[in-house]
Amino acid sequence: MADVQESKEAGDVVHPTEGRDPLVDTGKSKWERLWPVIACGAGLFSDGYLNAIIGTVGTMLSQIYGDAYDNSSALKNISSITFAGTVLGMLIFGYTSDKYSRKWSLMASTLIIILFAILATGSYGAGGSLGGMLAALTAYRFLLGIGIGGEYPAGSVGCAESTGELRAGSRNKWFIMFTNVQIDLGFLVAAIVSLIVVVACTENHLRAAWRICLGLGVLPPLSLLWLRLKLQEPEAYKRESMAHTRTPWLLVIRYYWFRLLIVSLIWFIYDWSAYSFGIYSSSILAHLLGKKYPLWKSMAWNVLINFFYMPGCIIGGLLADVPWLGPKRLLAYAVWAQAIVGYIMAGCYKWLNTPHNVGAFTVVYGIFLALGEVGPGDNIGLLASKTSATCIRGQYYGIAAAMGKIGAFAGSYGLRAIQEHAGKGTLRAGQDPFWVASTLALVAGALAMWALPDINQDTIEEEDIKFREFLTANGYDVSKMGLGPVSSEESVVREERKEAI
Repeated sequence: MADVQESKEAGDVVHPTEGRDPLVDTGKSKWERLWPVIACGAGLFSDGYLNAIIGTVGTMLSQIYGDAYDNSSALKNISSITFAGTVLGMLIFGYTSDKYSRKWSLMASTLIIILFAILATGSYGAGGSLGGMLAALTAYRFLLGIGIGGEYPAGSVGCAESTGELRAGSRNKWFIMFTNVQIDLGFLVAAIVSLIVVVACTENHLRAAWRICLGLGVLPPLSLLWLRLKLQEPEAYKRESMAHTRTPWLLVIRYYWFRLLIVSLIWFIYDWSAYSFGIYSSSILAHLLGKKYPLWKSMAWNVLINFFYMPGCIIGGLLADVPWLGPKRLLAYAVWAQAIVGYIMAGCYKWLNTPHNVGAFTVVYGIFLALGEVGPGDNIGLLASKTSATCIRGQYYGIAAAMGKIGAFAGSYGLRAIQEHAGKGTLRAGQDPFWVASTLALVAGALAMWALPDINQDTIEEEDIKFREFLTANGYDVSKMGLGPVSSEESVVREERKEAI
């Protein structure tokens, strides 16, 4: 403390944790600090896997039932209904994770995922009817989506707060590795699993194959259940929770409305592109495979396309802790680079979208996808989890994430509308989505760069202190915040950090 005081008197800028090593102060090992990060965040692997696998399951159902499936409402409903459930889950669990418990909200979402993943696997209609089976699958996917939605505000927020106990200089990296990297890994594993299952079962036994693919989605949340049962509430939540007092909503809105709006807009734009640009995968596959090809070959190329997400999300995670860069600048620079690549693809689409240049199309398209992961894919969740105070973080994050999912849903319809306006099969039908998405990417980068605060290693604690001061200045009694009494040592640490800020 003396060293800190001397630095302050010398006029230096003091880092909030300078002079203290939190790893030594609490006596926890590195593993004791890291496993809560893993337990909270890694459940998003289920989001990636269960959202991706339904696409290949739909392809199998189409092969099995033909026009009876292709002409049914289930073709659209089974995929889109999960988005609706996810949005609802984000909002519900955003509230419960703030007002009741991070841990038990996370446990509830995990159990919902396990239950409805099992039920979806065994979907069956009365008398074995196709319509009844598809109706059951649609209902189970909606309820599954609620559980998946809970992983965002309960799991990601708990993950962010748990990284506060890790060594400074690695906190953003670990958050990203167990959130967005897990989602992208889920996409890739879903592509690999569907390929292996179809090859093993052969196309003569697709009725077994699609149920196996769905059933394997039960294993990831089951594997985390024991770790999550051992979880304790994050230290930041214990200290800052408003579970035992009223939430001053007018003050919250007054302080955070603009910041939440910006984060939500960026997430909306990112998901609008990220989830809807899968339309180009089919274009690539059509040139590579022709009109008649075995299902397994299509799935093999799908593995390659999904692989492009991985280098992007991993590189982004490694760059997020670079001091001069930081999450918001990394997001802006990457999304601007993505816009440039998108403009190039639009300008060169006439030559790229040909059988002769399909290899170049695949590589450039892969770079486009990877840059999206380096930037907003990795960092929008990080920004959402660290630009608000702990007491309302779950709801703040849940609203922003829900806007992202709405963007994904809107994008799937928006891109089709853009293509239909240009004329199906025309050059502009391929170009226009890239013009639109690249322009939106420029906007997202500008919003991040000039409308959001910088994120550093101690932003969570700094934000809590600033928001407490704002509440106190406006007559709110902050003494009732928290889940219990704060230790004398914790009080000393907080006072040091408050002075440093």
